[in-house]
Amino acid sequence: MSDTPETPDYKDTLFLPQTDFPMRAGLPKREPEWLARWAQIGVYDRLREKKGRAPFTLHDGPPYANGNLHIGHALNKTIKDMIVRSHQMMGHDARYVPGWDCHGLPIEWKIEEQYRAKGKDKDQVDVVEFRRECREFAAGWVDVQREEFQRLGVTGNWADPYLTMDFHAEAVIAAEFQKFLMNGVLYQGSKPVMWSPVEKTALAEAEVEYHERQTDAIWVKFPVVSASRDADIIASEEEATDDARESEAEAVLKREAQLEAATVIIWTTTPWTIPSNRAICFNPEVSYGLYEVTATPDECWASVGDLYLLADNLAAEVLAAARLEDGQWSRVRGLRTSELEALVCAHPLRGAEGGQGEWDYDVPMLPGAHVTDDAGTGFVHTAPSHGDDDFQIGLQHGLVMTYNHGDDSAYRADLPFFAGLEVINPKGKPGGANKAVIEKLVETGRLLARKRITISDAHSWRSKAPVIRLNRPQWFAAIDRAVGDGQDQYGTTIRERALRSIDELVTWTPKRGRNRLHAMISDRPDWVLSRQRAWGVPLTCFVKKGAKPDEPGFLLRDEAVNKRIFDVFEQEGADAWYVQGAKERFLGDDYDPDEWEQVFDILDVWFDSGSTHAFVLRDRADGSEDGIADVYMEGTDQHRGWFHSSLLQACGTMGRAPYRNVVTHGFTLDAKGNKMSKSVGNTVAPQKVIDQYGADILRLWVAQSDYTGDLRIGDEILKGVADSYRRLRNTIRFILGNVAHYDEALAVEPADMPELERLMLHKLAVLDGVVRDGYRRFDFAKVFQEVFTFATVDLSSFYFDVRKDALYCDAADSIERRSALTVLDLLYHRLVTWLAPVLCFTMEETWLERFGEDVSSVHLLDFPETPESWRDDALAARSEQVRAVRRVVTGALELKRREKAIGASLEAAPIVHLSPELAEVVRDAETFATLCITSDITLTTDPAPAEAFRLPEVDGVAVVFARADGQKCQRCWKVLPDVGSHKHDAVCGRCDTALG
Repeated sequence: MSDTPETPDYKDTLFLPQTDFPMRAGLPKREPEWLARWAQIGVYDRLREKKGRAPFTLHDGPPYANGNLHIGHALNKTIKDMIVRSHQMMGHDARYVPGWDCHGLPIEWKIEEQYRAKGKDKDQVDVVEFRRECREFAAGWVDVQREEFQRLGVTGNWADPYLTMDFHAEAVIAAEFQKFLMNGVLYQGSKPVMWSPVEKTALAEAEVEYHERQTDAIWVKFPVVSASRDADIIASEEEATDDARESEAEAVLKREAQLEAATVIIWTTTPWTIPSNRAICFNPEVSYGLYEVTATPDECWASVGDLYLLADNLAAEVLAAARLEDGQWSRVRGLRTSELEALVCAHPLRGAEGGQGEWDYDVPMLPGAHVTDDAGTGFVHTAPSHGDDDFQIGLQHGLVMTYNHGDDSAYRADLPFFAGLEVINPKGKPGGANKAVIEKLVETGRLLARKRITISDAHSWRSKAPVIRLNRPQWFAAIDRAVGDGQDQYGTTIRERALRSIDELVTWTPKRGRNRLHAMISDRPDWVLSRQRAWGVPLTCFVKKGAKPDEPGFLLRDEAVNKRIFDVFEQEGADAWYVQGAKERFLGDDYDPDEWEQVFDILDVWFDSGSTHAFVLRDRADGSEDGIADVYMEGTDQHRGWFHSSLLQACGTMGRAPYRNVVTHGFTLDAKGNKMSKSVGNTVAPQKVIDQYGADILRLWVAQSDYTGDLRIGDEILKGVADSYRRLRNTIRFILGNVAHYDEALAVEPADMPELERLMLHKLAVLDGVVRDGYRRFDFAKVFQEVFTFATVDLSSFYFDVRKDALYCDAADSIERRSALTVLDLLYHRLVTWLAPVLCFTMEETWLERFGEDVSSVHLLDFPETPESWRDDALAARSEQVRAVRRVVTGALELKRREKAIGASLEAAPIVHLSPELAEVVRDAETFATLCITSDITLTTDPAPAEAFRLPEVDGVAVVFARADGQKCQRCWKVLPDVGSHKHDAVCGRCDTALG
């Protein structure tokens, strides 16, 4: 046995952290337990019981009920949840009613797919039965998505969400439509719309996406048949001689004869629209010329002597497409605008054998500002039935509207040459229309050139099949017609109201969202309300049989009829519109049903979702007190979607925007910045992330990202997020472990605390303002970054490091220890609540770890009020100087560590040489030694030796290393001269006192 006495073990005498809070969170397993607990104690409902709070409503843009959630859904709902939770904890009554969009083509399409798989004909199924199947399909996916959203930790009224297919919702949507009917903005028109031949319905711009596809570009010859002008184009100056007039007239006749031998060349990527051509447009600001073919190669559709009218900037390109080389053509002369205006052309199919006179009409030349010389020929083939610009030109000049195509895009059965040929076949592939038109143009000698090219073209976002511009009778909301409802505070038309709302009533996050929506509203045409499908809310109106749309009395406007429809829909839903005898039931005894036709088109689903403000914000007890949402928050694509349709709809029914704030997030991309695609295999499923990391990691990814732009996500990115989470969790664990020793009775008032604690309170006061301001502005990245930096840098890497000694080793009643514990308690309450909107699961775990299961939930709390008196800007400024000096000391000690001169900083007692100015700031050597975590320190203003350690960025500080004098205290590990001279062996005086 050794005679050397054993060193006493003082570990049990230390106030070491006590907590069961694990470093490994185990979120995937434990999060469902907290979800169940929240449901059991009714957290959302209990929050609604708090009285006297200002309401705050985030209105949910309804996702579509037809599939599992993708990462974009997770991003969207998490941002919404952070908005709601943070505003609740800032003192609001923050309401969130989740909702679903349940009508429309995607669901109808799924049911039709099921029919096709069974060999079943949809047209043979009763429409009410078909709608029932659509309703059941949507209801099933609502249940699935509800569970998936809740698993993300999203709080809300999940027990009573809103569904656009609920009977009350359908009744209100119909009533909102009838406001358009009654206030005069509804009309039936015939104009080109985005038409899906596969789905056989009109589509809104928001339902269209653009993809590249191949098509045939063609250059077509339109022969000039007349170039004479009715107006006197001869010089009219009084002093002109008769000879001069005669000479000018001869020149004019010669030019006219020259033009009458020419052809106008147009270019188009839609050959199938040529049979519907009614005019050619040119731009008076463009320079045009007459070009003659002087030689031709083999296999060329041009002939020597041909005269072509072309824009000068495009002539060489066009003639090259016709296989003509330089030297095989020449420019004869330029063309005057007056000459172009006088031209009349023949349709390229005029006189074709078997054409039965279908195209024996004149094709005028018309000015159009939409024509450019950037591409094409400088002359635009104009078919009013198939293009917006074309349609407007047609209105201005009274052009004939053609109806050459049916719902399936096939040419009408009596159209010569092309009868029955489709532009797009039922599978979404090119039909035979383009090919047939091109072949006929070749046959008639009217094709100059053709080329296979790739274009970006409109496709349905549902069927992914191409859509075409097609003239179909549709129902429209006129956005430039005065709305006869008397709600004119922000304008008399829907467009005026919308534009003023954008600028005067709405705050945009990010601000560029304002510009995007403003531009869309400024330039948009009338709103196409009708769809030719079955699953949705019908256009609940009647039209007079035999009357034309522009005749008085064409539309039935009767509030009594409208009320009957509303009352029935409220009880039976919109299916009642399709039940036999519905017309007689709704018209009642006041009208002869034989005189009226019932409209069976359904409303654009964007009208459905655009109306949600009425049956959610206005009608529900948990809606908004004034029917206006505090926030609409969706992806950037909703500038043309829900933000857009909600704005138009509300401006037509209540005279203004239905929202005060519009918050927009970007798209989710893979780790390389590529768009996610199932076919590419780069998608990230929310459930997979939750199963691997937990929902809080997904939420933290959202909070760390700048959601106003596109967000990247992938394995490495998530690993980085998980690392940030672990660092933050370590900070929380330290606080929990130490506040286990906190006794509120021993709390210290801020004025009595040491400077270090008062500095932490100052930082808390500043951070409180940053957090609240960030949450108010929906800037979660700013909030999290500031809190994270404070927690990991100011706390874990500085304050905790410095105060471990006092917390563990001081006597229980020491002012330093009590002050530190008081500050840790204050830190705890703020960090846990500030982070609760982001890390909703982890902060609940943190709360329950400290207070136990009996103390309900952290999510029932508000952010603690932080006294302004905690702020001490002078102390903060001085502390920055002190910490700068400290950096030089720790740098010098780190150098000695690397040299193996010391193992721990407590082995050192450095000499710190200070400038006179810094010596006024760093005055107390004992306090500064505590900050530097050394056993002792010497402060001096003596000149520093040359070998002293310095940092170039900190002037006036130099450090000379010295070892601490004495022995190592076996309790606190400081090296001090008095160790071993007290009652308790091998400890310093401070520890001897603590041991008693």
